[in-house]
Amino acid sequence: MEGGMEELMPRLLPVDDCDLSEDFDPTVPPRTPQEYLKRVQIEAARCPDVVVAQIDPKKLRKKQTVNISISGCQPAPEGYAPTLKWQQQQVANFSAIRQSLNKHRNHWRSQHLDSNVTMPKSEDEEGWKKFCLGERAYSETDALSDNENLGIDYIKVGFPPLLSIVSRMSQATVTSVLEYLTSWFGEKKFTPELGRWLYALLACLEKPLLPEAHSLIRQLARRCSEVRVLEENKNEEQISALNLIICLVSRYFDQRDLADEPS
Repeated sequence: MEGGMEELMPRLLPVDDCDLSEDFDPTVPPRTPQEYLKRVQIEAARCPDVVVAQIDPKKLRKKQTVNISISGCQPAPEGYAPTLKWQQQQVANFSAIRQSLNKHRNHWRSQHLDSNVTMPKSEDEEGWKKFCLGERAYSETDALSDNENLGIDYIKVGFPPLLSIVSRMSQATVTSVLEYLTSWFGEKKFTPELGRWLYALLACLEKPLLPEAHSLIRQLARRCSEVRVLEENKNEEQISALNLIICLVSRYFDQRDLADEPS
């Protein structure tokens, strides 16, 4: 039996017969390489062939929760599914925007930012949410003050994804901000400000995708599909924006299992 096992599982460190001293004691630290390897063999021979784990059934929960993530997107509401031609046109437009952004990135990066623009650090999640969506959305207040009617207060309504801003963002920052906004979208409603930033961040995302970015955009597309189904009062403009994000994730970034079937 042992000979057969050795044929199936050859030793990684075969040890030839060697003359060990008569006083060799496997219980004391080895003094030579031969003694060390021999001691390993002796210890391995003492190990049982089969080990059974002792499990206390009382410690097992009676009802264990299993989280299963849906791999695909939910179908578009009836009458709102995008056509294949529309999806192809959006991908072509998006590709042209990405090429232009890459070509002129250095130019836009060199442009001075307005004095009121202070970009948060990459790890500042709350700072980026306020920067992109505005303090009003962050605090979920809709009231306008008299002073706000005199001009746009970007601190309150959020800064738009200007080329001079997104061109300064590293890939690590792009991925982080995309994660922050996707997390926000998982609990909040879809807004035009959020849609503009998601589009801009996708335009800045480099291919091939890193694993974390791959997971993020799939999560984003699935969330978009959920929102357009759950929305009671169908807003054509909003559903079109959600369709656009799903289209870009599935067809430009090659996540074809998430794509909407042509209407």
